[in-house]
Amino acid sequence: MPWYQIFQDGPEYEARKRKGNFVPPNITIKDLHEAVPPRLFERSTTTSLIYIARHLAFTYAFYVLATHLDTLYPLLGLAKDDLAWRLLRPALWLQYWGWQGITFAGIWCLGHEAGHNALSSSSVVNAILGSVLHTFILTPYYAWRATHRTHHKSTNNLERDETYHPPSRKDLKLADGEVMVRMDYAEILEETPAFTLFKLCIRQFFGFQLYLLHNRKGNPKYPPGTSHYRPSSLLFRSEERRSIAASNVMILSMLYLLVLYARKFGWSSLSAYYLMPWLFAHNWIVTFTYLQHSDPTVPYYRKDQWTFARGALATVDRPLFGWVGRFFFHNISSDHVAHHFFVSVPFYHLPEVTEAIKPVLGDYYNYDSTPVIHALWRSFTQCTFIEDEGDIVFFKNQYGESVIRDVGVEKLKKRL
Repeated sequence: MPWYQIFQDGPEYEARKRKGNFVPPNITIKDLHEAVPPRLFERSTTTSLIYIARHLAFTYAFYVLATHLDTLYPLLGLAKDDLAWRLLRPALWLQYWGWQGITFAGIWCLGHEAGHNALSSSSVVNAILGSVLHTFILTPYYAWRATHRTHHKSTNNLERDETYHPPSRKDLKLADGEVMVRMDYAEILEETPAFTLFKLCIRQFFGFQLYLLHNRKGNPKYPPGTSHYRPSSLLFRSEERRSIAASNVMILSMLYLLVLYARKFGWSSLSAYYLMPWLFAHNWIVTFTYLQHSDPTVPYYRKDQWTFARGALATVDRPLFGWVGRFFFHNISSDHVAHHFFVSVPFYHLPEVTEAIKPVLGDYYNYDSTPVIHALWRSFTQCTFIEDEGDIVFFKNQYGESVIRDVGVEKLKKRL
């Protein structure tokens, strides 16, 4: 790919834009289920353990390599004080943080699979594996699993979905759309590219933990103080509170182990080998989870216009980092549409499921080959707000413009 194409929209995205209007799908789960071979629903504990072992082997190998990074200069014929080494050393550490961050994000993906009971037919095995994997990267397994399951049951439902809830015109204190012009929006919403980049970096590296801590970007129906770490939070049912407390105990145990590591090897070692990859992992996690549903061409639904199938189709498959995404992220981005329809299908079967359901979905299958950096910037700058009215709405940008025209119930009835 020529370098300049990394800043261009993918052809699939352009095709969706050209449609201009949107008619909601009426695809049934039964049609999709019949298209998928029964063998793809089978879960193998042994196969999952092999994938987990392979992934952890790469994680450990990166760690071992990193422990030798500061001793490489003699092998390169350099002295410790040479300018070449002083420039090369931070570049090598940045490579480690990036790649180890990818493996940490992959561990999160495997824990996500366990949360859907997709690693094994045994709920106990899934619980054990998910708890260990998510706790390692400081994600409260049971708390996150509870709200994530709600997200799957209510994807892009503005009343019930839990994650990445878009701000509305009212939230941003914008006047009525019939009286505002482009310059009015620009005066209120437009930001300098530098400030936008700063906000993006904060969201990328700290957004997931802020969501867990105080429901940042979550559904605004919950009161202030809502947190994944509070068993009494309205996010959870009363019968889930013990498991939420168990998640907290596991997180505290992991933090204790990290303190022990720091006391033995030094806080700088903890920062270099764990904390920096952990931050990079959050960047990758936020990237693929945000881009799965936040896109200018993807609708949100209100009231009776939402169905499970329509919500599941408000999802975009992306070839995130090519083979790296498939290998280390376990198909979480490349086959997310299929995952939303069949959550317990193992990740290693999802590519086949995607191919099986594509003919049934037709034009409603959302795929986007836009390079990830451009896609991320596009969504962050163009998915600014939605309208307070309308049963099917699309994101509008900072100038009050949408790629796809909003469709209300009455407009839809007239069209049909």
